[in-house]
Amino acid sequence: MAEPQTPQGPRVSAEGTQAARPGWKPGDGRADTESMLRVDQAGEYGATRIYAGQLAVLGNRHPASRTIARMAIQEQRHLNHFDQMLAERGIRPTLLQPFWNVAGHALGAVTALIGPDAAMACTAAVETEIDEHYADQLRQLAGDDPDLSATIAEFQAEELEHRDAAIAAGAENALGYPLLSAFIRAGCRAAIALSKRI
Repeated sequence: MAEPQTPQGPRVSAEGTQAARPGWKPGDGRADTESMLRVDQAGEYGATRIYAGQLAVLGNRHPASRTIARMAIQEQRHLNHFDQMLAERGIRPTLLQPFWNVAGHALGAVTALIGPDAAMACTAAVETEIDEHYADQLRQLAGDDPDLSATIAEFQAEELEHRDAAIAAGAENALGYPLLSAFIRAGCRAAIALSKRI
């Protein structure tokens, strides 16, 4: 006689969506999408402030300004999208936003004052760190949140384009490039860690 079968429907998460990870069971950890969205919105906000600082110094007639302005437009689109996702999901932005406003603009202005190569070195460093950050988020999500995963994957590809454009524009020619890059990348990691929690 065959054993009675227990009906098993699709696994459902706390949010009411089907679990995307094979083998997931109640009690398993889930990606903290609230924290992810908060830090991603903060990062895109910081990027818009960096580019604003660079353009404030370089103006719109410098040869590098066109590249910077194009990247700034894409970052503003990323920010608008994350702003909308935060609003739709009822997630507050980081409380550190006023600090990132000033710090981002200052970083952009200072690197532009050093020179256009340093401005590009700033972009290359930030985007290298953001690429790793987004790749880590995609690993954590593992398909749990298809909308967020698709957004991150799309924006990650554009951040890599920014990094490559900055390197092609002379980022590695900046005075003290390895030191400058390491300093900016460390700052990015600190900003990511803080914005996740605060």
